[in-house]
Amino acid sequence: MSDRVAAIRERLHARLAPLVLEVDDDSHRHVGHAGARDGRGHFSVRIVSAAFDGLAPLARHRAVYAALGDLMQTDIHALAIDARAPGENR
Repeated sequence: MSDRVAAIRERLHARLAPLVLEVDDDSHRHVGHAGARDGRGHFSVRIVSAAFDGLAPLARHRAVYAALGDLMQTDIHALAIDARAPGENR
């Protein structure tokens, strides 16, 4: 597992206490992409957390961005998010 994936997992666990957390590094799919030239990566996250209960999708994404903090400027170029509350179908 890459250091970036580990850092993403650590921050999401600390802030959102997920029941399910999958973090994939998709950077290899974006080699040569203009946004990948600065060295930041492309990631996808699937997260199920009680913290999302009652929140609209935009609020859930904002919670993920807030949990990741400065990683959004230093390590992450693009992030695909699937954020659900417990019991919601995928």
